[in-house]
Amino acid sequence: MSDNPAKTVVLVTGASGFIGLHCVQQLLEQGYRVRGTVRSQARANEVRDAMAANVDTQALERLELVEADLTKDEGWAEAASGCTYVLHVASPFPNRTPEHEDELIKPAKEGTLRVLRAAADAGVRRVVLTSSLAAVSGGHPDDNARVYTEDDWSIVERCPPYPKSKTLAESAAWDFVASLAGDAPLELCVINPGAVLGPVLNRHYSTSGEVVRKLMAKELPGTAKIGFSWVDVRDVASAHVAAMTNPGAAGQRFICAIEFSWIDEVAAILAKHFGPQGWKVPTRKLPSFVVRIVAMFDPTVKTVVSDLGRVRHVSSDRIRRVLNWQPHSLEEMTVSMGETMIEQGIVAHP
Repeated sequence: MSDNPAKTVVLVTGASGFIGLHCVQQLLEQGYRVRGTVRSQARANEVRDAMAANVDTQALERLELVEADLTKDEGWAEAASGCTYVLHVASPFPNRTPEHEDELIKPAKEGTLRVLRAAADAGVRRVVLTSSLAAVSGGHPDDNARVYTEDDWSIVERCPPYPKSKTLAESAAWDFVASLAGDAPLELCVINPGAVLGPVLNRHYSTSGEVVRKLMAKELPGTAKIGFSWVDVRDVASAHVAAMTNPGAAGQRFICAIEFSWIDEVAAILAKHFGPQGWKVPTRKLPSFVVRIVAMFDPTVKTVVSDLGRVRHVSSDRIRRVLNWQPHSLEEMTVSMGETMIEQGIVAHP
């Protein structure tokens, strides 16, 4: 696809979120006009402030922010009007286990369909949907040798609320686009990120980033045998922007993560880099029974305790081949998150 970015409007839903902010920044840097959705004017001001600190004044003039809520119909038709592309990034990601799964499933699924309907009605060319690895590898029997690909889907009947919400929302998106009339221009592609780290542009960061914050703040006595396939937020954003215009991306899912690593590797990186500056990052490995006790009192730990000892290997072959994706390393994303959390005052120097 060939566009003049200066005449192309891209809608970014959830523009004030961790991934959304980086998508907005990269689009502005590439010359696009960006319309971002936020839930309130206060969040709009946060986006403007973050962009003012990271892009030049001319780029900032191409940013428009509008209010729209995934749980309401109002505002989405206006938000999508005149847009060529939509990056649908907005979705709930809790740092606690919800009391009822519908707290996640309803806004994720119904919100995605609201955005897609508005995009289809507005004649949008392509939607890039932010899904998750949670929609790929959740609910499967333990098999530490298995390598998951884009052909795999989570088994919703065996999933806790978050993976279930992401799987149902993504599945509903594919079904909706498939149901459109043959002459409808709307195309869909999906980015499935792993656990997202990397630089924070303001005080909002990923739920996965709680690992870095808790380790630097010494809120954990040590590290659990829990691991993830990690990814830098800058690489998640660049994947969205590349998928937006790449002809080969239409109709594709893209696993967006590097190799699986345990949390103790993140702790070791933080200790190596920040230890000489006075940060005492806990690196001792905790027995799993201790982690289960901690999870009884810490809602964030509770959300991941079911992953104790589990390995989930994934293949990033497709995204590297189709989108020419060249990700940052685990060390780069971990250090940049630590440095920017200090700069933003998210963690206080010991």
